[in-house]
Amino acid sequence: MDSLKPDTIAALRPYSRKDTGWRLFLKTIIARAYPRIIGQQREVSWLVFDVVMPMLAVISYVLVYRALNAPEEYIGFVVMGGAMTAFWMNILWSMSSQLYWEKEQGNLALYIMAPNSMMAILLGMALGGMLATAMRALAVTLLGMFMFGVTYTVSSYLQLFLVFMLAMVALYGMGMMMASAFLLFGREAWHMANLAQEPIFLASGFYFPIKSLPFWVAAGASVIPLTLGMDAMRQLVFPTGFQFGFMSVQLEIIILAVLSVVFVVTAKILLAYIEKIAVREGRITESRR
Repeated sequence: MDSLKPDTIAALRPYSRKDTGWRLFLKTIIARAYPRIIGQQREVSWLVFDVVMPMLAVISYVLVYRALNAPEEYIGFVVMGGAMTAFWMNILWSMSSQLYWEKEQGNLALYIMAPNSMMAILLGMALGGMLATAMRALAVTLLGMFMFGVTYTVSSYLQLFLVFMLAMVALYGMGMMMASAFLLFGREAWHMANLAQEPIFLASGFYFPIKSLPFWVAAGASVIPLTLGMDAMRQLVFPTGFQFGFMSVQLEIIILAVLSVVFVVTAKILLAYIEKIAVREGRITESRR
C-alpha cells in the first residue's frame, strides 16, 4: 500500500460510509429538523403570532373565571392549558397532516424510496417545530405569571418530569399514528385535522379540570395523552391541584406509560403498512382507482 501513488490510494478508499440502524435513525431526525429550525429563524414574525394569538384565548378564559368568582386555581389551569395547546397544535399540523402534505408536494415517494425510517422522518419534522412550540409554551407560562399572578409550587420535580416526558412520548406516538391514518383517508386528511382541533380542546380539559366532565366522558378523553398529562401536572404544580384531579398521579403515570407503548407500536405498524402498499401496489391511500 505504501508503494502506491496518493491518487491510487484515494481511489481505493470507499467514497462514503453507509450508516444503518440507530446512526441512520438519528441522522434522519437531524436532517429533517434542520430546515424547520432555520426556517423559523428566517420568519421571526411567526413566533410573535404563535405567542400573541394563544394569549387572547387564555385572557378571555381568565376574565370569565374571575367574573364568575371561580377558585383562583382555575386561573393557573387556564395558563397551563394555554401553554400545552402549543404541543397539541404541533402534533396536529407538524405530524398528523404532514404525510398528506408531503404527498401533495410530491416528496412522499422520495421518503418511501429512501432507506431511512418513516418514523425518523416524522419525528425530525416535529422536533424541528419544537423550537417555536417550546418558545410559545414558555412565553404563555411567563406571561400568565406576570399578568395574572399565577404561582407554581412543585411538589415533586421527578414526577413532574416523568409525567411530561411520558405525555410527550405518547403524544408524538399518537401523532405518527394519526399521520398514517390521515394519509390512508386521502383528501379527507385536512378536514379531519380541522375537525379534531376544537373537540380535543374541550374533551382534554385545556381550560378547565377534566374532573368537571362526566366520569365516562373524562375516561374516554383519557385516551388522548394530554388529558392525563395536564391533569397530573396540575396536581403536581398547584398546592390544591389534587382536589381537582381526575385520578391519582401514580395511576396516571402508569396509564401514560401504557399509552406510550401502544401508540408508538401502532404507529410503527401503520407506517410499515403504508410503505408496503406504496412499494407493492403503487398507491398510498386505501381507495382503489
